[in-house]
Amino acid sequence: MTFTKTSQKFGQWADSRANTVYGLGFSSEHHLSKFAEKFQEFKEAARLAKEKSQEKMELTSTPSQESAGGDLQSPLTPESINGTDDERTPDVTQNSEPRPEPTQNALSFSHSSAISKHWEAELATLKGNNAKLTAALLESTANVKQWKQQLAAYQEEAERLHKRVTELECVSSQANAVHTHKTELNQTIQELEETLKVKEEEIERLKQEIDNARELQEQRDSLTQKLQENIFLTSKREATFWLPEDARIPTPGRAKSVLPCEAWTIPQSPCRAGRSSCSQAAPLCAVPRRSFLGARIYFYHHK
Repeated sequence: MTFTKTSQKFGQWADSRANTVYGLGFSSEHHLSKFAEKFQEFKEAARLAKEKSQEKMELTSTPSQESAGGDLQSPLTPESINGTDDERTPDVTQNSEPRPEPTQNALSFSHSSAISKHWEAELATLKGNNAKLTAALLESTANVKQWKQQLAAYQEEAERLHKRVTELECVSSQANAVHTHKTELNQTIQELEETLKVKEEEIERLKQEIDNARELQEQRDSLTQKLQENIFLTSKREATFWLPEDARIPTPGRAKSVLPCEAWTIPQSPCRAGRSSCSQAAPLCAVPRRSFLGARIYFYHHK
């Protein structure tokens, strides 16, 4: 009998005498290795027991062979075959040696029978284990189909999850792109807000400058008006001062004949050019008057 390990959990037990091969399956590789060790131990013990029994059989068979050899040494004659060789019988009895005691043969046979019974019990145990293992193998074979179905279901689930992971990765990449674009837009908005703030500050500054310019314009207009009034008053005072006493009291129709007036305008200054408020000046009257040096002097006053 031999036992061969075919895989991690299966082995073959071959019985050459019965020309039978048994397949054994185990729940783990440890149990298979343990069974192989035990099988080898029992096989070695059986071999030793067989050798011992053969040695004992040889020891017990040696005297009988010698006695058989002594019988064979006597020639075969018709008388000895027919049982009429009486005179040779004493010689045979004299040459034959005493046979061994029957107790040794009985002990060896009893020992051999005990060994055979032991191995028969071991064989029955192994057959029982083989039947159990065969049933377990059949059950495992039946479970293999279920495991294959579960494996196929797991593979489908794994493929579905893999597709889902791929989709999520695509969505994640798109989300990252959207987040990046959003970040860029936020930065652009922040820059535009800062630019708008700067422009608003500049607008406020320009408004303040415009207000200041308006105030300056109003002050300039006021000063210009005051200056014109001063010129008018000065010219009126001087004209009144240079007129004779009878001409100082105006009479109807006389003022025109005595003091012919011509309309004059004050030329515009460069700062007043282009402004509607100061585009025209008040008309003035030129009053001629001779001075004591004979020069004609014109005094300007408003009409």
